[in-house]
Amino acid sequence: MTEEEKKEALIQKEKAAEAYDASQIQVLKGLEAVRKRPGMYIGSTSSQGLHHLVWEIIDNGIDEALAGFATEINVTVEKDNSITVIDDGRGIPVDIQKTTGKPAVETVFTVLHAGGKFGGGGYKVSGGLHGVGASVVNALSTELDVEVKREGDTNIYAMSFDLGKVKEPMHVIGQCGVHEHGTRVHFKPDPDVFKETTTYDIKILTTRIRELAFLNKGLRLTIDDQRLAEPTHEEFHYAGGIKHYVEYLNEGKEALFAEPIYVEGEQDGITVEVALQYTDDYHSQLLSFTNNIHTYEGGTHEAGFKTALTRVINDYARKAKLLKENEDNLSGEDVREGLTAVVSIKHPDPQFEGQTKTKLGNSDARKVTDHMFAETFSKFLLENPDVAKRIVEKGTIAAKARVAAKRAREVTRKKNGLEISNLPGKLADNTSKDPEISELFIVEGDSAGGSAKQGRSRLTQAILPIRGKILNVEKASMDRILANEEIRSLFTALGTGFGKDFDVEKANYHKLIIMTDADVDGAHIRTLLLTLFYRYMRPMIEKGYVYIAQPPLYQVRQGKMIQYIDSDEELEDVLGQLPPSPKPVIQRYKGLGEMDAEQLWETTMDPDNRRLLRVDLSNAEEANSVFEMLMGDDVRPRRQFIEDNATFVENLDI
Repeated sequence: MTEEEKKEALIQKEKAAEAYDASQIQVLKGLEAVRKRPGMYIGSTSSQGLHHLVWEIIDNGIDEALAGFATEINVTVEKDNSITVIDDGRGIPVDIQKTTGKPAVETVFTVLHAGGKFGGGGYKVSGGLHGVGASVVNALSTELDVEVKREGDTNIYAMSFDLGKVKEPMHVIGQCGVHEHGTRVHFKPDPDVFKETTTYDIKILTTRIRELAFLNKGLRLTIDDQRLAEPTHEEFHYAGGIKHYVEYLNEGKEALFAEPIYVEGEQDGITVEVALQYTDDYHSQLLSFTNNIHTYEGGTHEAGFKTALTRVINDYARKAKLLKENEDNLSGEDVREGLTAVVSIKHPDPQFEGQTKTKLGNSDARKVTDHMFAETFSKFLLENPDVAKRIVEKGTIAAKARVAAKRAREVTRKKNGLEISNLPGKLADNTSKDPEISELFIVEGDSAGGSAKQGRSRLTQAILPIRGKILNVEKASMDRILANEEIRSLFTALGTGFGKDFDVEKANYHKLIIMTDADVDGAHIRTLLLTLFYRYMRPMIEKGYVYIAQPPLYQVRQGKMIQYIDSDEELEDVLGQLPPSPKPVIQRYKGLGEMDAEQLWETTMDPDNRRLLRVDLSNAEEANSVFEMLMGDDVRPRRQFIEDNATFVENLDI
């Protein structure tokens, strides 16, 4: 920067400082702040934020259940895509709130940070978004109405709102029995806020409602969808709580023992529940929750469980002489192989790290979870020596595989880091070393790989051809996985490391694009790769780095006109609109290898024209179940899936 440019920059900075005075500070009244910056309160205004509105209202009913007053919550998606949530809790108070001078029900829906979760003794434990839920939902809805029944009061009270403002003050709309109680909330999201979509996904709603039923044993939750010609109704009620959750997660797997181990207890005001079961799987699945909030990044409660699990199993193995004196202790990774576990705690004052509430930070949660789980689990192992032996043996086998995998992993390393030049996968790297603009195309077959190498943008696009079908990692141990040449090539090219050494920040490419043929074999290869990414490169998916290329199915030429077509239906439409002559020439691409370099670039690789599908984990639990069903050992659910979905298959080459 020249001296003149520095002076000009300094002048502009001084002007900006002068302009920043009290007149620049906005004071937003009521719920204006929510409408001004909705993402601050619900995360986003996408589909995720839309569904978050439902969670906020359901959470109020859950809090009533946690306090011991609600036994049932009913959720309905109405025909106009609005939502109704009914619970049989105590009902929102209707008497006058002293601070506002207005009925408490009005205060709850119009004032931020108003509710029974702020030390007033209303709730011992609660979830929700810091108690702002009801008012935020109200602010982001074109209409919201609430009805309340209070035990001992025969009146039914009602209020209605419009964009967060009172439309009808609280009034009596009817009579009820003296022992009736509960709250009914009906709202319709504002399309001016949720511009991406205002359509609720019944699968997302159902998955979360099922999860809440597992986490709150004995609570009955229902979900109805009135938008269909034949409305649907599902009901979830689990007397065994998270014990049934583990059984649900392990459907289709071979368990090492019949029933999940279940631990429950309370200490220092913290309630701890743990359920676990081992299977013959190579992967572990650990879900942790605090006050019904899924702590995706774990935290102190999860750490306490892991520490206790490893310590107790090793202590038992030593005492039972299942580990020799000269053998090392089993690692945490070893004892968690094949483990499915759910850890759920209820804490009166949870401290979450970050606004997203994905990691618990309370130190007391670690201590209590460790102590309560260790005590019961130790007793279980002593009382069930056959089961204990199977658990230790599985950990021992995992330890041997871990050592073998470490040796295999070291093969992919050189003194100066990961070596790419000698990759057996014939990587054609891009010239840029900036990961943000670098793309790695994983291409099926040498023929398509050759065309891709010739047609690519050398600055940003790298090509890694793979031969045939890679190993199915769902059925393989770590040492077998790292012995696979194609998989080793991929991880070496990525530069991320593998297994516990995996570091997404070291990725050489921020776009990982699967490019396979549009046939059954191509779909199988794609599924094998996605299974690998999901199980061993999951942070790449979480970061949004994994994509699926969408090559066309047909090329239509008529004179100088060339058009690429994606489906048989689109082909019929295009042919119906073309003039009779000259006769169009139709080319059906059965594989990427049939395209020359120019065609592959134009249709599938050119950032200006290509279409990519980004792989995400919007529903990780369902994704996990699908991968196990498609790629696991149990044939029955896979056969059922094929039978159920065979009618939807297009372009099947036989």
